Amino acid sequence: MTEPGAPKAPLPPGWQVVHWHPEAPPKPLEGAPCNGCGLCCLAEPCPLGMLVSRRRTGACVALRWSAADGRYLCGMVADPGAVTGWTRPWVVRWQKALARRWIAAGVGCDARLQALPPA
Repeated sequence: MTEPGAPKAPLPPGWQVVHWHPEAPPKPLEGAPCNGCGLCCLAEPCPLGMLVSRRRTGACVALRWSAADGRYLCGMVADPGAVTGWTRPWVVRWQKALARRWIAAGVGCDARLQALPPA
């Protein structure tokens, strides 16, 4: 057991720590339908997320936790106006359609990630 405040051992290469909502569903198997676990978007933004987050690493800024649904949602699909600030109805419809296409909504989990509980 380590003392509080003691330096932590570095992570192995290719590993990273993400802060996952405790009520999030478990990550589905690759190819299985998305269940909103959010792990992929917490690890790194997709190409659309890179545009709205303006970064290539870290959690996507468009990722939203839905307490009502008990899962993560892509803000660019659920409420793109809140993510981009563009709220005209035709622009919102366009953003939602584009987001669904870019994130491959409904295609299945493509995240080659493994979730491990905290030590």
